[in-house]
Parts: sequence; C-alpha cells; structure tokens
Amino acid sequence: MKKWNLRGKIWETATILVCAAALLFGVFQKEGYHMDELLSFELSNARYNPWIVPTQPKGRLAKFMENEIDGESISETMRNLWNTAEDVLNNRGNSRLLSYQVDVYEEPVWITGETFDEYITVGEKDAFQYLSVYFNVKDDNHPPLHFMALHTISSLFRGKIAPLMGCVLNLVAAVGVMVLLMKLGRMFGQSMGREKEGRLWGILAALFYGLSTGAMATTLLIRMYGMLTFFCMAFFYLCFRKWQNREFEKKNFLLIAVTAMGFWTQYFFLFYCILLVFVMTAVLLREKRRKECFCLIRSMVIAGAVGVLVFPFSIGDVLSSGRGTEALNNLAQGFSGFGQRIAAFWGILTDRTFGGVWWVILAMGLMCLGRAFYSRYVKTKRAASGNVGKAYDEEKTAALLLFVIPAAGYFLLAARMSPYLVDRYIMPLFPFAVFGGVLIVLKWLEDMGQVWKEKGRNKWKLFVWGALLLVQIAGLVSYDGTYLYKGYAKQEKFAAEHASLPCICVYEGVGYYENLPEFTHYEKTLLVKTAELSGRKDKESIMNLPEAAVLVKPGADWEQVRAIMEQDYGFTLKETVLSGEGAHGDILSVFEKAR
Repeated sequence: MKKWNLRGKIWETATILVCAAALLFGVFQKEGYHMDELLSFELSNARYNPWIVPTQPKGRLAKFMENEIDGESISETMRNLWNTAEDVLNNRGNSRLLSYQVDVYEEPVWITGETFDEYITVGEKDAFQYLSVYFNVKDDNHPPLHFMALHTISSLFRGKIAPLMGCVLNLVAAVGVMVLLMKLGRMFGQSMGREKEGRLWGILAALFYGLSTGAMATTLLIRMYGMLTFFCMAFFYLCFRKWQNREFEKKNFLLIAVTAMGFWTQYFFLFYCILLVFVMTAVLLREKRRKECFCLIRSMVIAGAVGVLVFPFSIGDVLSSGRGTEALNNLAQGFSGFGQRIAAFWGILTDRTFGGVWWVILAMGLMCLGRAFYSRYVKTKRAASGNVGKAYDEEKTAALLLFVIPAAGYFLLAARMSPYLVDRYIMPLFPFAVFGGVLIVLKWLEDMGQVWKEKGRNKWKLFVWGALLLVQIAGLVSYDGTYLYKGYAKQEKFAAEHASLPCICVYEGVGYYENLPEFTHYEKTLLVKTAELSGRKDKESIMNLPEAAVLVKPGADWEQVRAIMEQDYGFTLKETVLSGEGAHGDILSVFEKAR
C-alpha cells in the first residue's frame, strides 16, 4: 500500500510539473497587456493615485500624502498622520485633508516617462504600502486582495513591470487548483465506492485542466480571476471534506478564512459560495445533521461580517457602483436575451475545457444516463445489498448534487449578470467542467468495459485516454493567443530606442491604458483626444518640438490626426512604424518639423 501511495505521489508531482511548465511557457510568450491588466498594476502600485487623468497627473490624495504626511523619518510621518486624524475629527469638512486642493489643468498636459513609471511600478520608497492599495481600490469596483498580492510581487521587483510578475500569481493559483483536483479525485472515489481508483481520477482531472486553454487563459490574464478560481475550488473542497468526514462542528477557521479571502478577491465568489451553502444546508438537513448545519451557517455569518468589516466599501461596490448596478440591471432583465448569453458562455466553457471533443464527452454522458435509466426502470433491479447499498446510493447522489448544482447556478448567474461575453467571468468553472468531463469518461469506460473482451479492455481504455489527451495537447499548442498580445514587444522596443522623443497619443475612451509600458520610455507623453489636439490652446508646446512620435489608437481618425499635425502644427510625416497591425491595432508614426 505504501508503495502504491509513493507511486501515486510521483505521478501527481510529474503531472503538476508538466502542466506548470506548459503554462509557464505560455507566460513567456506574453508581450503586451489588456488595459485592465495595466489598471491592475496601477491600482496596486500607484501611491494613492488610482487613476491616470490627462488633466491631473497627480491625484488629490497623492499630493496630500507627499506634501502633508511624508516626513524625513518614520516618527515624523506617524506624527503627521496623528495630527491629520485629529484635524479630521475636530474640523470634519473644513479639515486640511478634506479641503485640500489639487492641480487640475484646463487641458491635457505633458506627463513625463518617470511619472508613468511611478504609476505602474513600485519605487524604493513605495514598497509594501498596502494602505495605498486599499485606498486605490476603494474607488474601483473590486475588492483589494488580488491588488495587494500584485503589489507584494512588485515590491520585490522594484522599478520593473513584466508579464511574469502578474502571471506568477495565477500560476500558483493554477497549481493550487490542480492539487485540489487531485484531492477531490480521491474524495469522490471514496463517495462513489471506488476508493482505489480515486487517485487516478484526480490525476486525470489535474492533467486535463492543466493542459487546457482555459488554464492557459486564466494564467495569462493579470486580473483577479486566477485567484477567484482557486478560492472557489478551495471552498468546495473544504465543504465537501467536512461533509464527508462530518467535521462542520469543529476547526472551521480555515473555512471562514477561505470564504473571506474569496470575497476579498472578486464579488462573483458570492455566486458560488451562496449556492454551495444553500445546497449543503439542504443535504445536511436531509441527513439530520442539524448541529453541523448550524455550525456551517454560523461560520458563513462570521466570514461575511469579517469580510464587510475589513472592506466596507464592498457594499457600495455591489449595490451602487457602475458595475454593480449594471449587473443588477442585467439580472432584472429576466429571460430577455438569456438564451443567447447562455449559448455564448456555453461555447466559451466547452472551448476552454475540452475544445472540439466536448460533443464526444457529451455523447458519452448521454449514453451513461440512458444506460442508468434502463438499468433502473426497465431491467430488474439489481440484487439488494441491504442498507449499505442504499447508503452508498444516497452518498453518491449527495456528492453529485453538491458538485453540479452550485457550479450550474454560478454559470447561469454569470451568463445573466456579466457585463461582457468573455471567458474571465466563468474561469472558476473551468476546473469543475474538466473534473465533470473526466468523471463522465470514466463512467462511460466502466459501462463499456462490460462489452469489451477482458484481454483488450485495458488497451481500449488506454486508447481512449490517449486520444483525448492528444486532442487536449493539440488544442493547447494551437491556443488562440488571447491575452498574449503578440507584437507589442516591437512597439515597446521602438519607444525604448527613441526615448528622447516626446509622444503624442491620440485616443478615444481610455484606450491609452494599453500603452502605459511604452510611455515609461518616452521623454514625455501628451494624452489627447482628436478634438483636444485640434483645439489645443497651448499649441507652442507642440509646435516647438523638432520631432515627435504620434500614436493613434483605434477609434481615432488617423487621416484627421495627420492633417492636424501638418496644418495646425507644421509637421510632416517622416516614417510610419506601425500601420494598425500591432497588438492593439495602433498606428505609430514619427513626425518632424517641416523645413
């Protein structure tokens, strides 16, 4: 038995290492960022300055901290904080903090490369400033845990920004998910009366998840969804283990901590948490484990109270923020357009888990259901095995209900309430879908084992798993490139090689966030919309330039920008570096003063 366990652990370790290596290889292919990813770095690392505003390079709180709080020593800084707190308590709205004025300019101003660097990286004096992160995210629609973790990584690599710095958090989360899948495999094997095979179930689930495009996308996106995936899986694992071992009456600290941390990571965690607690409560009451049910509910109340007390801004985020009200409005629409949204997210779920073979697994599942129906209602019921057999059936049913219903409910809620039809909102479901798919294939192979001859049975099983694994690997090799932003390295390299140039970025919306890394290289950058460029009062600051890089974002009219540069400012086009073929569809050119 010990030899079997050692061998199993070797296979588990090998599985994790292979999958982690594949995911890490993908991370090294990442060149650019989604604007939300760079917003993650800014909210994490900009010292009390959550937003980049072209007319206000430094925020009010950032300027106050710099001028009124920061001292020459820690004792002086603490004394300034104490005096400020007393001032606020005594004078409220008339206090220095609440009446402090900041420089707001009439039109966009030039922002230096050093300032952009301070937005997205951690400087020597800004390391491990978690209070800054807390205040930054309170103006966002997300809780702070992921941003604090990202700030920790940035504090260890000061003055730098690289995809690996953000993706390493997701890679650790993905490894954690694979470990939990292996544990769940053994636990489900016990509930299904197949304890000896449970280790194999877990290894297969971890392998297929780790080599899925869903795991790759979750690892590459530098947002909170990798951590959210881990906490959803961890919450299910803890609840399932406590249910299986009858442990809800004791040692619930870890369950409370995971619940609170999931809440502090992303509010979609509530979808899964509430649904699983609801189903678990029903199961415990059905099994007459009322005291355990009470302990579970008590633990969730404690976790909720701690979560809100630590981050009270969460109430406003959920109920009154822009994203919160949008999600609630989507929910209020009921079934209007719901079918299309379900179809869209179903396509994403299947593509990110088993790719083109999901229909094969679905067919296997239907065959298993048909056979189960036939065995139960058509054929003579199997020989009675007493209360033990009945207990096993009830445990199997409860295990499947706990696994399926919360995940399905999360899917439906995410499909209804998500602002965009993109994969990030259902990333926590990818490991659940893979685990479910593996269980379906295992059940199908078990049913088919009664058809195949004894000598060829193992060969057929090996062939099926080998074919499915090859398809999974092929899907990962042909990954669609989402979140890689290939080609951006060329854009940033140009900026680094032409660091002495000023840059004029013409954008619509807030598209300039995608290009923050290259702005750190230019001497200075002007962020303007087309109308602001043509109607600018301070024309001299542009007209006096001998040369400038002009970056035109999608949505802005390149020909109109060129005409403005030539007619209003007297420039001519020197060269075009990018013509819309880059990672973000930008047009990058160099203009020089006409002679």
